[in-house]
Amino acid sequence: MDRIKILVVDDESRMRKLVRDFLEREGFWVLEAGDGLEAMDLFYQDKEIALMILDVMMPKMDGWQVCREVRQTSGIPIIMLTARSEERDELQGFELGVDEYISKPFSPKILVARVTAILRRSHALDAGQTVDAGGISIDKAAHQVKIDGKEIELSYKEFELLSYFIENQGIALSREKILNNVWNYDYFGDARTIDTHVKKLRSKLGEKGNYIRTIWGMGYKFEVE
Repeated sequence: MDRIKILVVDDESRMRKLVRDFLEREGFWVLEAGDGLEAMDLFYQDKEIALMILDVMMPKMDGWQVCREVRQTSGIPIIMLTARSEERDELQGFELGVDEYISKPFSPKILVARVTAILRRSHALDAGQTVDAGGISIDKAAHQVKIDGKEIELSYKEFELLSYFIENQGIALSREKILNNVWNYDYFGDARTIDTHVKKLRSKLGEKGNYIRTIWGMGYKFEVE
């Protein structure tokens, strides 16, 4: 594995060290930040950061604010850590563009497995692999989406979701099937996670968002008009 950079943001030094030790054992290059402001300084300084592990409750600038600011310029994967497990917190995270959501306490091995799965899907794609549908062009190697030739910015999960829809054109997809294939692990959250992502994806696709059709009581189907 190439030395992929991961930014770990948490105000607890013991937590950062725990996560860092497990990630470095797998060959990752780990950067650390103790608060949101330090995290943003590192993020702007280093364009090679491939993934961010972000705690919610931090001084100076919390995880929500960091996520919101990162998403203004970047679609890198974000894994959010929180001590709270209330559903509304999780839905807020997905609204802001969080890709994975892990509640403390958690198994470091599970965290590393999720990091590895995300990076495998985002970095190990065949060069030149492109998919086109109804004016939407997806370049998987470059992790780039264009609408009628104009590039749009999607978060990692939005990119994965759109790719899955396009690769399954005309097929009715249940929310459970989408969760299993796009999130790629046993997800124990509410299926409204899908609805949240679809809503944001439709908005970013503009009029082509109509290609994603709701199948009431089941899920969605991508169909070019």
